[in-house]
Formats: sequence, C-alpha cells, structure tokens
Amino acid sequence: MKAETAQIAAAGAGAGAGPGELARLYRRQNHWRWLCLLGLGAALLLSLAADLATGSARYPLATVLAGLFDPSGLDASLRVVIFDVRLPYALMALVVGGALGLGGAQLQTVLNNPLASPFTLGVAAAATLGASLVIVFEHHLPLVLPHEILLPVGAFVLALGSTGLILLLSRAHGGGSDTLVLFGIALLFALEALVWLLQFLADANALEQIVFWSMGNLGRATLTHVLIVAVALLLGLISAMRRAWALTLLRSGPLQAASLGVQVDKLSWRVLLEVSLLTAVALAFVGTIGFVGLVGPHIARLLVGEQHRYFLPASVLCGALMLSLASLASKALVPGLVIPIGIVTALVGVPVLIALILRRRA
Repeated sequence: MKAETAQIAAAGAGAGAGPGELARLYRRQNHWRWLCLLGLGAALLLSLAADLATGSARYPLATVLAGLFDPSGLDASLRVVIFDVRLPYALMALVVGGALGLGGAQLQTVLNNPLASPFTLGVAAAATLGASLVIVFEHHLPLVLPHEILLPVGAFVLALGSTGLILLLSRAHGGGSDTLVLFGIALLFALEALVWLLQFLADANALEQIVFWSMGNLGRATLTHVLIVAVALLLGLISAMRRAWALTLLRSGPLQAASLGVQVDKLSWRVLLEVSLLTAVALAFVGTIGFVGLVGPHIARLLVGEQHRYFLPASVLCGALMLSLASLASKALVPGLVIPIGIVTALVGVPVLIALILRRRA
C-alpha cells in the first residue's frame, strides 16, 4: 500500500495534481482492478465451458452451454457425459486451483518470500507420503474403509501433521519467516526420501498407483469431493478477506504494520494454519499439483497490485483459471489420452515463472 500510495503521489506530483486529482487517480486504479476481476471471471467461465466440451469426444461449445442451462434439451448419453463425467472433473480444477492460489497469495505475504507456496512447507510432499502409505499398507490397516475414502484421509492426515511439526519446530526455535521456510524445505526433502523408500519397497501395482498419485489427477473427483473443497475454499476466502487490510499493511514491513496495530505474529500463525488446512483438503482428492499456488498469485499481483481486498480474489481467480486451462490442455494435447494434470502444470508453470522473474528484474 505504501508503494502504491507513493506511485499515485508521484504520478500526481508529475502531473501537478492536487488532492482531487490524486483521488481521481486512485478511483481509476480501482476501476481497473474491478475490470481485471470481471475479465478473469469471464475467462474462467469460458475455460469451464471449453473444458466440458473437450475430451475423447468433442462437442460444440454452443451445445454444451445450452445444455448447462437446459439439461432436458440434451440426449441422455450426452447428459451423462457432461454432468456425470466431465462436470466434476472441470469443477474440481476450479476449486483446487482457487484454493492453491489463495494459499500461495497469503503465504507470499506473511513469509515475505515471492517463492513461497503451499509446497514450500512440504504440505504436498506430506500428502503424497500419506497416500503412498495407504497404498502400500492398506491391507494391513485395521480400519475397514473403502479405498476411495482411506486414500484422501491418509493424505489429509499426513499433510496436517507436517504443518503441525513445522509450526512446533519454528515455535520451539523462535526463528522468523526465513527459519520457517528452511524448516519446510528440509521437511520437503525428508518426506520425498520417504516416498522414494516406499516406492522402492512397493510391488509393481502399488508403485504404479504411487507414481500416478504423485503426477496429480482430477479423474477421481466426484461432486461430493468438489463440494467439500468448495466449502473449504469459501470459508478460507471469507477469513482471508476479513484480514485483507492487515495483510496489505504487512507488505509495507512488519515493523510498520505492528506500529499501526497489526499483531504480526498472531496474523502469521493463523495464516499458516488456515493455508495448510485448505491445501490439505484440496490435495487430498487430486494428488500433487505444483506451480499453481506459486505462479497464480504473481499473475494476480501484476494485474491488480498489492491491495489484498483485490489481490486475494484475483489470486483465487488466477489459480482457478490456470488449473482449468491446464485441465483443458491435458485432454487436448494428445487426442484420446488424458495427461496427468500435474505434468501439464509443471510444463506450463516453469516457463511462466521464469518469464515473471525476468519481468520483475526488468
């Protein structure tokens, strides 16, 4: 906000403007931010429709759009394909992408680290380890639960446990955000080593399942899963928007934020806990999906700046749009084959991240 105010003041000073002109410049910036949010929302709806129309069989976009508003106008087979097969897949991309974008945006703010994301704290690696443990030792577990339930439960429990471990270590050590990130990176490598050990010990069938999970997959999504993640995303967004002003102040530095009444430590711990919960819920159903929580907030920041009442919803929309487009690409790149979406996000995310870094340096 300080940088933004300085930019407006500099622009106003350059134009020889008074307070009235500065207010007009500020309103113009807000109009631009609203246009960006509306544009992202429109792009998201178009991407969702294209995702529903794309698959092993392609359907005209107009037919899909008409069917969404009037399902009775579709024939029975097309209705089953769109609403029972493709709709959960496409909606899951939106809610998971939005959750990862929201988590990444808040972590980059409270950790003051542009490379922070839910993966920085090892949450994704912990979820993969939890799923791998279930896959390898499922037949030895005393619980009698279906595999479809036991797998996300194992991923969620380990993801949540990793967050608790990092928070305990950081609190015991008493370090700041840099220490927290270092603990997360160390835990990430340790968890990945354990996953590799399980892969080494697993039989061929279990090994195939672990590898498939680690690539990310939306194909297991159901409308119940979508609803669970959507509720978690909605609650996370409401909570984040209530502290948007404090997060914006935090961008001007922790000392200045504290001088203006922000309880920096309390805010940081609460964000870390909520982001970890949100990420664990999202990844428990889809496996490892990288780069969305890292790149989505950077794109949002370029569009709407640092004011978090715009930046947070823009990060949700950018994350959702990025994963929806990746879902579309995963089905369209190779006809008749659905590429695991984690591969697509990595292939697209790396060049986008490099481009963003070069843009910031310029």
